[in-house]
Amino acid sequence: MPSATLMVIDDEKSIRDIMQMTFEFEGYETVLCESAKAGLAALEDTRPDLILLDIKMPGMDGMEALDRIKEIDATIPVIILTGHGNIETAVEATKKGAYDFLSKPPDRDKILITIRNALEQTELRRQNEAMRKELEGADPIIGRSGAIQNVLETVQRVGPTEAYVLITGENGTGKELLAKAVHKYSKRAAKPMVEVNCAAIPNELIESELFGHEKGSFTGATTQRFGKFENADNGTLFLDEIGDMSLDAQAKVLRVLEEGTFERVGGSKKIRVDVRIIAATNKNLRDEIKEKNFREDLYHRLNVIPIQVPPLRERREDIPLLVDYFLKQVCVKNKLPAKEIDEEAVEVLKSYSWPGNIRELRNAVERLAIFVKERITKQDVETFIMGSGDEYGSIFNQEMKFQDFKDQAESIFIQKQLERYGWNVSKTAEMLDVQRSHLYTKMKKYGLERDS
Repeated sequence: MPSATLMVIDDEKSIRDIMQMTFEFEGYETVLCESAKAGLAALEDTRPDLILLDIKMPGMDGMEALDRIKEIDATIPVIILTGHGNIETAVEATKKGAYDFLSKPPDRDKILITIRNALEQTELRRQNEAMRKELEGADPIIGRSGAIQNVLETVQRVGPTEAYVLITGENGTGKELLAKAVHKYSKRAAKPMVEVNCAAIPNELIESELFGHEKGSFTGATTQRFGKFENADNGTLFLDEIGDMSLDAQAKVLRVLEEGTFERVGGSKKIRVDVRIIAATNKNLRDEIKEKNFREDLYHRLNVIPIQVPPLRERREDIPLLVDYFLKQVCVKNKLPAKEIDEEAVEVLKSYSWPGNIRELRNAVERLAIFVKERITKQDVETFIMGSGDEYGSIFNQEMKFQDFKDQAESIFIQKQLERYGWNVSKTAEMLDVQRSHLYTKMKKYGLERDS
């Protein structure tokens, strides 16, 4: 990778000279340091793209130097070199953040491949950070976990290509958001991404929705209408919940993908389109194929680049970031004062399985922001989200009219606040910022008494 700068920290001059000759022949710039102390001093003036670090050196050894390097800049990949390697040292170096571990004298081809891979991975992560920042304006992709990083790296690689993408994952994991990211980083980004929710369109209307229709082609077709394929010409067509599409519609979609042409309903003219397909589903399409609910040929046509979006329970380390973002977002949206949440409360949220994934987490955070007046505590999470042995958990899982829900929620909320302040009505009214007479009226309405 031309123009990249490599730093070699090794007390053996022969090793430094060999590496300099090898790396500069490959087009890399090289900074040579004869000790860990010299290497750390050099980092004050320059930031290399990669560091090759010897383990056994007089004075400060490589393991200590690795700690110091990561404190200075954790993003620089470090490859450990040693003539005294063992598996314990390798494991320790990896835990400390080393990218890889190579024995001395290093094989020329192996070390060049390792360097190239490390530089490419670092560049991908930098691009992912840039992509995340760009997307944060409206629909951010939030998370630093390995699971979501792998997804973002795939998006980064596939975005600029013309390959079809099949996004799979449970409900609420953010499949639509990933589809938008793929489109945003494609060469078609200036053109529209047209979305079709295949599960929301009745089977008898899906063909008209996708391909359009001519005037008079069926009852109610009073004008000519363009379909989603035409609207997405030269752009991207996002087929959401494609696992719910009827077999007849699947056959017609497959024909368009193979031929690049279609006819409007009631028409005879062949219409040519150029669209990139991104599909998404929460179903296991291989199982659907076995059950004869999905065409195998369409599956293979769509599944060029598969992206599996991990459920939230497999990326729990991202929950604090998501909670922080959603809390700020919902407070602004609902014109609520800014609120903070205790670390213990976040730990309770991390312990939950979140079957509804990110969507469920966002709803939970909004509920907390609305019901909790001040700082959100562990008790608040257990009360409003987990339903720890009281009425709160049950009312969110009942079928009821909205007004009934509001009354039940208000009744439980007021009772809990009264209990919090020892049934001191004046103090409770003051903290709730309502008139004491108004609070008495609510207590009478809901039959709230101290022994209730």
